[in-house]
Amino acid sequence: MKKGYFGDFGGQFIPELLMPPLIELEEAMKTILPSEEFQTRFTNMLKENVGRPSAITYCPNLSKDLGLDLWLKREDLNHSGAHKINNTLGQGLLAKMMGKEVLLAETGAGMHGVATTVAAAMLGMKAVIYMGATDVVRQAPNVGRMRLMGADIIAVESGTKTLKDAINAALRRWIADQETTHYCFGTAAGPHPFPTLVREFQQIISKEARAQFMERNGGDLPDVVVACVGGGSNAIGMFHHFIPDESVKIVGVEAAGTGEPGCYSSAPIDHGTEGVLHGMKTKLLQTPDGQIEPSHSVAPGLDYPGVGPEHAHLDAIGRVDYTVINDAQAINAFKVLSRREGIIPALESSHAVAYAIENREQLQGKSVLVCLSGRGDKDLGILDQIL
Repeated sequence: MKKGYFGDFGGQFIPELLMPPLIELEEAMKTILPSEEFQTRFTNMLKENVGRPSAITYCPNLSKDLGLDLWLKREDLNHSGAHKINNTLGQGLLAKMMGKEVLLAETGAGMHGVATTVAAAMLGMKAVIYMGATDVVRQAPNVGRMRLMGADIIAVESGTKTLKDAINAALRRWIADQETTHYCFGTAAGPHPFPTLVREFQQIISKEARAQFMERNGGDLPDVVVACVGGGSNAIGMFHHFIPDESVKIVGVEAAGTGEPGCYSSAPIDHGTEGVLHGMKTKLLQTPDGQIEPSHSVAPGLDYPGVGPEHAHLDAIGRVDYTVINDAQAINAFKVLSRREGIIPALESSHAVAYAIENREQLQGKSVLVCLSGRGDKDLGILDQIL
């Protein structure tokens, strides 16, 4: 296997100027990451600052409604409200031990920005957050949280003014400031070693969930494991320890956008073709001549025209089924879970919950374990506009 590849996908498609910090990061992954000092400090931070292990929750009301056993892995209960903090604390601590002073990040929904800012504040570092100008408006509560905790927020006015444009701007900043700065990439995508590094910090989700589910179910594994897929970090975290379990069906849910034929979506695995973006070879939403198309999802954190290379590989080998849920189905799931179980899910996570609701006929009598990747209070403004 070629270094930094998952089958045919991955690699390092980057300007020469970015090679030094990536090589430095790879070295740190070999030396600092496995060290007892790092592992001890990181484990303690996950326990004392994040609140891990996060619970798994059985949903009795919705299970009865749907005719299946619905379980949630509650990443929404983590400090800062999503799975993102597993990664930002890991990368932040690694950067601190590498001697860096600044954590640079891109953010779409704002959750990764918030989690990076939390990590920076905890570790005595500076946070610089790039965010598409559209998302600054859409996710105002998270912008307020980041500013309160001391982050510099830079609104990106280029392109579609969303996540991909924020990543472009953050990468340019990293080239200029690599001596003092670590780019805390937010999802399991980008150039090697980021997809591997982010998976390393997110695999705790499935490590816990698999053991928790078996403990609650007499040693049985779930029939189906589900997560939403944007860039794909909550999903790769949720899938990793279930991949060897052949009896477990694994489902990744992409965003279909509004859902009508020809609409803009955020479903590169289902609708896209192979190409290169943000330093990796993966599946992309692009025109026949390779221009990146605008993406759309009601969930800002899924609004991305690419996907992490390991997901493209898991699709290619047929281990994970990737499917789509549209905006209206996700909004319905958002409301249903809130009303039936008193849990308000992020619009991103609502796509995964919607899979169980929309496919209940095929899932009758089965146990379905969904990664609830984040909480939904950040999305109430979007819901108010739509409803």
